[in-house]
Amino acid sequence: MLTGTLDSLIAAAAAFVAGHFILSSRGPRRALVRALGEQQFLLVYSVIALATFVWMLAAYGNAPYLAIWAPPPVLRWVPLLVMPVACFLVVAGLSTRSLTAVGGGGADIAGGPRSAAPGIVSITRHPTLWGFALWALAHLSVRGDAANMILMLAILVLSFGGMVHIDQRREISLGSAWGPTKMTTSLIPFAAILSGRTALDWRGIGWYRPVAALALYVVLLYAHPWIAGVAVVPH
Repeated sequence: MLTGTLDSLIAAAAAFVAGHFILSSRGPRRALVRALGEQQFLLVYSVIALATFVWMLAAYGNAPYLAIWAPPPVLRWVPLLVMPVACFLVVAGLSTRSLTAVGGGGADIAGGPRSAAPGIVSITRHPTLWGFALWALAHLSVRGDAANMILMLAILVLSFGGMVHIDQRREISLGSAWGPTKMTTSLIPFAAILSGRTALDWRGIGWYRPVAALALYVVLLYAHPWIAGVAVVPH
């Protein structure tokens, strides 16, 4: 896997995004499951996703710096304000079982309007992907170099495209079992709540998810100089 150029980063980002969409599309997935079996397919999917992700990170780390625009210093506050929300969405999304979660395609949890919108899913049925999208948008606002823009745009395409893609796959695969989730949740955060289709499930969110999200945010905040080589607390 060659790195060191913006072209290699573009290739890695394209492989990372395309691999997710192609392997999870109905036709290729069904063919591979028939040939390999469900567990073997999931293993292959995971290996390819991990390999392309590592390739993309390596290409990003070795990419040359090419300035596209110069963000004003005041925008350095954007990630500090947005990242706590992003961490909460990711933590809550990964810890809540739903039809749109990874591995959550089984109709066994489609038991009606109440079970269709548990916890964070009452806010949006794609909390984890929204968390990653907010993370990418926040970092686009503070770094104007080409490598950062390529990486963050890849994450945005995967996040927003993934929301639509998952909805389409679930509607086809689950049929009527998708109805309660579709009717009582929303892709856009708070849309189902504001339209009266569901109520915010505070009890389902619980107290430990916000605490865990805050802990994750603090760790990322103080580990950022070691993770990305840049301190993020404005002086």
